[in-house]
Amino acid sequence: MHTLSQLKSGELIGVQRLTLSENLTSFPLEIISLADSLEILDLSHNKLTSLPNEFGQLKKLKIIFASNNRFETLPEVLGQCNNLEMVGFKSNQINQVPTTALPPKLRWLILTDNCIEVLPDSLGERPQLQKLALAGNRLTVLPLTLAQSRNLELVRISANKLTECPDQLLRLPKLAWFAFSGNPFSRSNLNIDSVPSLPASSFILHNVLGQGASGVISRATWTKRQQTFPDEIAVKVFKGEVTSDGYPEDELQACLKTGNHKNIIRSLAQVNEQGYLALIMSLIPDSFSNLGLPPCFKSCTRDTFPKSFTLSIKQIDKIVMQMENVFEHLHSNQVCHGDLYAHNTLFDENANIIFGDFGAATMYHMLTDEQQRLIQRVERRALHHFIDDLLSICNEQDKNSLQFKMVEQKIN
Repeated sequence: MHTLSQLKSGELIGVQRLTLSENLTSFPLEIISLADSLEILDLSHNKLTSLPNEFGQLKKLKIIFASNNRFETLPEVLGQCNNLEMVGFKSNQINQVPTTALPPKLRWLILTDNCIEVLPDSLGERPQLQKLALAGNRLTVLPLTLAQSRNLELVRISANKLTECPDQLLRLPKLAWFAFSGNPFSRSNLNIDSVPSLPASSFILHNVLGQGASGVISRATWTKRQQTFPDEIAVKVFKGEVTSDGYPEDELQACLKTGNHKNIIRSLAQVNEQGYLALIMSLIPDSFSNLGLPPCFKSCTRDTFPKSFTLSIKQIDKIVMQMENVFEHLHSNQVCHGDLYAHNTLFDENANIIFGDFGAATMYHMLTDEQQRLIQRVERRALHHFIDDLLSICNEQDKNSLQFKMVEQKIN
């Protein structure tokens, strides 16, 4: 985090990354003096409503974040930044996206949690677009030109007002991660009661185990001894607001519809009280750890892994077989996970896996047979990427083995 005083004093000349959060109401023009070096600009958590014309002078800028500000229009000047690849304006009040606001090298666009009703056709005319996050807007249709987005790999359109399934997305050749719950076309009338409903007073939360866009997971114990459930449990308390993946209640329903599988975090019960939504789950043993890390700016949609982390081909083969079974289980229950990644997978030293994080999951039983087939094809690409990513960290001595080639054939 930098300060405005540092910027104005000239202390930041030459920086490649600048982060300013000081309740700014106007864009500090001193930022333009960094044009020769600045590549990443983060102006999130301010009170900005516009960017000046001079912003176009930031010719080296690759990434801008301006989440949690007060923009009502995506600034047109962004389109003048010829090297700008990532644009993140989450949680503003944007209702207008001008045709000229989208930079020519746009690769990653985040407009989650705004007020957008219409997107310009020019969105489909950005050939490098890979990642598109539009959840929590007011979209009723998507541009037909998105059918041209042949490099688009990840899409989030949950929590909008789309009345028809966007077939132009389903037929894209590279789409692999797709979240679309919380729209009229994906609305479900199912009342899923596969687990009991319990009051929030039935357990006590302890230490936080993890948290994501949709909620916080904590270790918990029962206030009274239970006959049916284990003594120690994990509880995910949902944040109760739209996230980058959609509505928490949709996540809960998709998770319950999935049912039980030995390699999926088991749902035990739910809490559905006024202002309090939670999922009670089995506590994962401490012997399990994350298989991967989320994508970075450079990888965009593909998982990353700790440096020097490797797996044997025997471990990879076992993990892949388990994930293939998970995939078949999900789709036999007509649930698209939407986020099939190594970073959402836990594993132990024996290569046993537990898969979770249903934030982007969507039930799709209401779609046509053809649309369901296309949804399955989309998620199968994610499965292939999962396998490919694991093969990329296979230890060197196993890379020429017959077993390696057999696993590799699964994605060819």
